[in-house]
Amino acid sequence: MSTVSLPATARPRVMSSTTKRKATKLTLWPLVAATFFMVSGGTYGTEDIVHGAGYGKAILILLLTPLLWSLPTAYMIGELSSAVPAEGGYYAWVRRAMGNFWGFQEAWLSLVASIFDMAIYPTLFVAYLVRIFPYFAEGHRGIYVGLAIVTVCAVMNIAGIRVVAISSLWLFFLLSAPFALVVILAPFKFGALSGAVTTSSASSVDFIGGMLIAMWNYMGWDNASTIATEVEKPQRTYPRAMIVAVAVVSLTYILPVAAMWLTGAPVSAWETGSWADLAALVGGQGLRIALVLGGMMSAFGMFNALVMSYSRLPLAMAQDGMLPQIFAKKTRKARTPWVAIVACAIGWACCLGLGFERLVTIDVLLYGSSLMLEFIALIALRIKEPTLRRPFRVPGGMIGAAMLGVCPLLLLGFSVVRGETEQVFGMSSLSFGILLILGGFAAYGLKALFQSPEVVSLAAQKPPNAA
Repeated sequence: MSTVSLPATARPRVMSSTTKRKATKLTLWPLVAATFFMVSGGTYGTEDIVHGAGYGKAILILLLTPLLWSLPTAYMIGELSSAVPAEGGYYAWVRRAMGNFWGFQEAWLSLVASIFDMAIYPTLFVAYLVRIFPYFAEGHRGIYVGLAIVTVCAVMNIAGIRVVAISSLWLFFLLSAPFALVVILAPFKFGALSGAVTTSSASSVDFIGGMLIAMWNYMGWDNASTIATEVEKPQRTYPRAMIVAVAVVSLTYILPVAAMWLTGAPVSAWETGSWADLAALVGGQGLRIALVLGGMMSAFGMFNALVMSYSRLPLAMAQDGMLPQIFAKKTRKARTPWVAIVACAIGWACCLGLGFERLVTIDVLLYGSSLMLEFIALIALRIKEPTLRRPFRVPGGMIGAAMLGVCPLLLLGFSVVRGETEQVFGMSSLSFGILLILGGFAAYGLKALFQSPEVVSLAAQKPPNAA
């Protein structure tokens, strides 16, 4: 009996489990898009920088901040993510370099900071929504919109990581288009808008407040590290994605602000959400509506991408025996940590309604503290594991690695200065932030007190899993 050989084109194609896993992993550009939303989300949020510092100083701040704050962070992430591409990212780096206690503190600071950080994006979404529909500014309607955003993004993240990353890529192009039109049209209005705006902004942001907002606009680079096991070839992809994302974010901030400077629009016209009104002066009501819709897409995209990042922390901690095992539960099909996503979403929803600047002040203080632990982990791993394979290394040897965190540490001083004057819950933001930081020490003590000896032993013995 003879056999008939089917031509290659007629043979059924069977996708192996390995191929399926690769198909669900993130490649360079989806990772760049996801990082863009974890850090920036576009030009939105820069309005108060211009109001507090003026055009010239605002552009200088937007130029220097990525060099002094973002680039050192991107280099640090490039080395650590290529050397230890583990679930949980920065939490795994600190734990591997400095032990369980400091690993727990890193995760605590990041998760507590996320409660304030994540409340900012629904706030921005509503700030742009009311530009078209003032109805949502009345009563608690804005908070209800924020709750809807939290719910939708949680559902999308439970559906899978590629759903979030691919939607981020499309949202990037959609929200960038109106600002590209602003950059193109603004030179034709050269000096024409100096008297076009007669009402003054209600913003109370000063120069230091503008600096803090700039730091907030340029922070979050390490958030992309928590999904390392879900990125294709992370040792190669992460360093490239970080450098590309720093350049893209910087350009999306600087070019539109510089373009509006040419028009002569007064600094007093700038406040949170005012990009829409300024765009109307350049390109009419059509461009105004496009900017409003883009602002809403930006806030949604940032929240959506950060849900993906922050939810991996409880997952990694549960896998290490640092949190109850229920946080390690995943969906069968998409393999997403649905319990961690739901728990985080509930915490974020509880902070909806706090003011924008208060949120930024506390967020920068807590995030900056966790970032300093990551820079210390970079040096500690150089000492503790000198032979660890590092496909990407910070140049300059040990001195280069040590000097990398100096500028971010100095900039962090701005949050301490402002934290003494901002009031939250009847106390200064600095005092409130310190209480939250000390809360991590108490939480670790309670965790050790109530954990069984078997779980404590597991947490002590299990190293971060490097891919």
